[in-house]
Amino acid sequence: IHDMKALTLGVSLLVMTALSGCANMSSTEQRTLSGAAIGAGAGAAIGAISGGRAGTGALIGAGAGALGGYLYDRSQQSDHHRH
Repeated sequence: IHDMKALTLGVSLLVMTALSGCANMSSTEQRTLSGAAIGAGAGAAIGAISGGRAGTGALIGAGAGALGGYLYDRSQQSDHHRH
């Protein structure tokens, strides 16, 4: 539980720091970062709940979330250019 609290605090600080710089980021960078942050939080929670390591879950979730955010942005841009 101690690891989960520390990881939650770390992810929260990372998200706040990242979001403060969003004004200078492209939409692709913003969505990729948002996906990574959401994925890290979800992965940490799932890892902790399942009895695994929260840190490992956070890393896997961050990677999956970043990829999802990037792919979502590409899809949105593709749809926007077609209209």
